[in-house]
Order: sequence, then structure tokens, then C-alpha cells
Amino acid sequence: MSITKLNLSRFDFVSIRLAVLCAQTENLTTAARACHLVLPAASRRIRELELSIGSQLFERHSRGLKVTPAGRVFMRRGLSLLQEMDATLKELIDLQQGVVRHIQLFAGSAAISQFLPPLIAKYSTSHPELQIDLEEQASEQVILALRDGRADLGVFVEGTNSEGLDVESFRTDELVLIFPQGHALTGKKPIAFADTLDEQWISLNPGAAMLQQQLSAASGLGKRLKLRMQVNSFDAVSHMVSSGLGIALLPKASALPILRSMHLGWRPLQDAWAKRRLMVGIRKDADAEVKAFKDFLKLPS
Repeated sequence: MSITKLNLSRFDFVSIRLAVLCAQTENLTTAARACHLVLPAASRRIRELELSIGSQLFERHSRGLKVTPAGRVFMRRGLSLLQEMDATLKELIDLQQGVVRHIQLFAGSAAISQFLPPLIAKYSTSHPELQIDLEEQASEQVILALRDGRADLGVFVEGTNSEGLDVESFRTDELVLIFPQGHALTGKKPIAFADTLDEQWISLNPGAAMLQQQLSAASGLGKRLKLRMQVNSFDAVSHMVSSGLGIALLPKASALPILRSMHLGWRPLQDAWAKRRLMVGIRKDADAEVKAFKDFLKLPS
């Protein structure tokens, strides 16, 4: 297929959405139905897109569509365009309702479950012109989002590489050991992490600061963490522990309400690393509104 000069009139959002859906479903009929198009019209739009960009997006087969390398690129970039347009429309609607700025806040599970909701509610009440958009991510992903501009502000566990960012203390928390009632590790006195390493462990998915702390501590003791399962939330961790599948660490303030409802036991850890600092960070070129929100969130002096 020869490369032709781009005809931007072919790049309407219906055609972009159609191509993205074709790539996701590998089925033109399904994609056309989702876009409220009859099949011939949908097929024509895809052909015109391909002619406009000079690349074949799909290979046609009797069983459906196969996405070409160009199709994968178009799907990724097209999806970004659609998401950006959705965000633009949302902000325009918010502007009509008095919201003049969105602040993207990325934070880890520990910060969200223990501290952030009442702080966001309080700040939103005093600054109704601002919309705080919160997204939960592991600490490593929070830092990445700050660096690439997807996040205006991030809250993460100290120890994650935050070089180049403007970072201050947010709050502190404490990791505690949780286990089923009647477990061999049951007790009230603090226990050394080293004394738990013969057990099967449940933890969060890769990228979580808590998992990195566990792995680093085990390695420092010359041992391997017997990681049986990884899940994506504190609640899921607790359910796995409640089912007898292993033991786990959770932030104390988050864990206690869950432990009572699931009848689980807990013990503090002796190890100094179990007491953690959570940090709040922004880029050094952040604007005044983001800096003001960070100053509100940082640990009071």
C-alpha cells in the first residue's frame, strides 16, 4: 500500500474509536455495532483510514481481523486520543459547574486506606474550584507518573527513588504481622521478621513498597521470602490469610478494622524497617496550586 499525504478529514473520532475497537475485539461486526454503524459503512471507514495513513491496520480473514504492527500502534495512540478527548470534555463540563482545575493525585494503598480521604474532603471543601482526581498505584508507579507528567502530586513510601522531585514527609505508619487465629506465631510481644521466614507469605503485587521491603529484609538475612500469592489490595491479602493460605504484613491502621471483621490475629514486628515514613512529592516545576496542595498534605511541623 503506497504512502499518501495525510488527509486529516479522515481522522474523525468515530473512525478512530472504530479502529481501536476493531483492534481490541478483532471483529469488525462487533466494533461496528458498538459504534452504531452498519457493516458496509464501518468497512469503508477502515479502508479510508488505511488509505489516509498509507498503512494496513488489519489483515482480513474469514474468522475476523488480525491486527498488523501498524494497527497496534494506531490502537495505542488512538486510545490515548480518545481518553484525552474524554478528559477534555469532562473538564469542560466541570468548568461550567465552577471547577477550574483538576489536580492528578497518585498514591499507594497505605496512604489511601489510612490518611488521604478526609484530607482530600477537607481541601475540596475549602477549594471548590479544584477537583482532586485520585488514582491508586504502587509506590514505583507513583514516582513514574510524577516524572512523566501523568500525576501532579504523589504519595509514596520512603525508600522509593525520588531523585529530582520536591519531596517532604507526609505521615508515618507501622507494618504488623497478620495471621489466622490459633496460628503458631500467635503472641502479643513484637516478633523478629527473621522468625517468620519459614512461613508461606501473601503479599501485594510487584512494585509495592511493602513487598520490596520484605524481599530486601529477607535477602539481608540470607534467606528467601516464601511468596505464595500476590494480590492487589489489602482486603484481598486479608482474605487469603483468613483462608489459611499464608501470613502477611499490613499497615496497622488499615489492618485493625479488617482483622476484627475476619477474626485474624496480629503482632508487631521488632524490625526498625516496619515503621515507615510516607512521603508527598511533586515535580520541581509544579505550579502554585499543586504546591499549595502539597503544603496542605505534608506532615504538620
